[in-house]
Amino acid sequence: MSFFPYGTLAEIVQEIRSKKISPVELVELHLQRIEHLEPKLNAFVHLDLEGARRQARAAETLASQGAQVGPLHGVSLTIKSCIDVAGWPCPAGSLPRKDYVAKQDAPLVSRLKAAGAILLGNTNTPEFLMAYETNNLLTGKTSNPWSFAYSSGGSSGGEAAAIASGCSAGGVGSDGGGSIRIPAHFCGICGLKPTPGRVPATGHFPPAAGAFSWIGVVGPMARTIADVRSLFEAMAGPDADDALSAPVPLRSYNEADLRGMRVGILESDGLGVATPETRTAVAQAAKLLAERGFTVEPFHLNGLDRALDLWWFFFGPVIGHLFQQSIASQEDQISPMLREYLAFATSGNPITLEQFLKACADRDSLRAEILRQMQDTPILLSPVSTNPAFRHGQGNYLPGEGYLETMRFSQWLNLTGFPGASVPVTLSNDGLPIGVQVIGRPFEDELVLAVAEAIEQSRGPWQAPSLENV
Repeated sequence: MSFFPYGTLAEIVQEIRSKKISPVELVELHLQRIEHLEPKLNAFVHLDLEGARRQARAAETLASQGAQVGPLHGVSLTIKSCIDVAGWPCPAGSLPRKDYVAKQDAPLVSRLKAAGAILLGNTNTPEFLMAYETNNLLTGKTSNPWSFAYSSGGSSGGEAAAIASGCSAGGVGSDGGGSIRIPAHFCGICGLKPTPGRVPATGHFPPAAGAFSWIGVVGPMARTIADVRSLFEAMAGPDADDALSAPVPLRSYNEADLRGMRVGILESDGLGVATPETRTAVAQAAKLLAERGFTVEPFHLNGLDRALDLWWFFFGPVIGHLFQQSIASQEDQISPMLREYLAFATSGNPITLEQFLKACADRDSLRAEILRQMQDTPILLSPVSTNPAFRHGQGNYLPGEGYLETMRFSQWLNLTGFPGASVPVTLSNDGLPIGVQVIGRPFEDELVLAVAEAIEQSRGPWQAPSLENV
């Protein structure tokens, strides 16, 4: 079983289909690994031991009867704890939600189960997902598998830690300002923030609804881009309960057909300055693509300073106002990080209807402006964040030094609804992963994955954190 604990989804499925390992044995291996690592990582909110074993036995019986099985048959996955799984507590890191138990599966969960996946449990988040550090009063902080003194990121930090440590083969996160891509970058795995509507966000908390529903999406996380693609294909498709749902057919790309395609190295005065080793990682990814026949050149994109101001208007004052209403009379149960976010987000004057309507119109105009600039350059490369993972407790919303400065490379994609993938490229001088972001135009998610996979293939095999002595 040399594939365990870091086998790809394709390797795992092949091992199961060739009967070299059974779904029951594989689930037990994952549960043993979780038991061993969880005291240090604290990645999980809920483990469904009985349910996972029951699913595994059913999968084994199905295969023994010669029945047709799905593309993820027997694969052990995890789900971020803000996404509904029937019968599971899904608290989104919040004490006021600790007694919430989902009554039915979110559509993406149903689709993963139909594809044959076995769900082990759900993973930790900051409260209401509103921070880039996974910590809360309900289940505590999640550590980075590469160094327990460092953050796994947020808000899908528990998911990234579980996957990077081999506790699960892959899973699902969500992203309203980098919350898939940044934990993937911090923990050295891959993650896709899809175009809104490609994967239904029904059953996610906070709900993706209203005039700013394009900001937050759900998407796949795994150790390789091929695995991310497999999960994306299993979950993608329209859903009647998702207002942004789009019946976009799945596409595939042959890399030979992409040779010569223009890829821009993103430059913008509005994004701030990444660390030298982060910039080196982007240059390395650009070089790898150039060597594979892509046309790679610097690309200056105008308007990102305005995009970031607009993103914060919706993510900060608008959503903060809604959260303030929802936690009224429960303030004593709110975590320090959510208090910090709310204090900063709602510190200005109340939002007027005129401001809100203008921001919606400005967002659409700016999105069109950026699309025009990218008409002949469908893919951009950039950092995911200005830095590798920070130490526990060092993230904050302080003006001039906090999240709104360090995470700018990711946030503008949520304002515009563009897809973006994080793919690990190298390690920092401190031995922490550094990912590179591959950015595409709306509904060209598969092209983003194809370019990210080209980087990955040139980079070499995925590197695992050193956890064997834990």
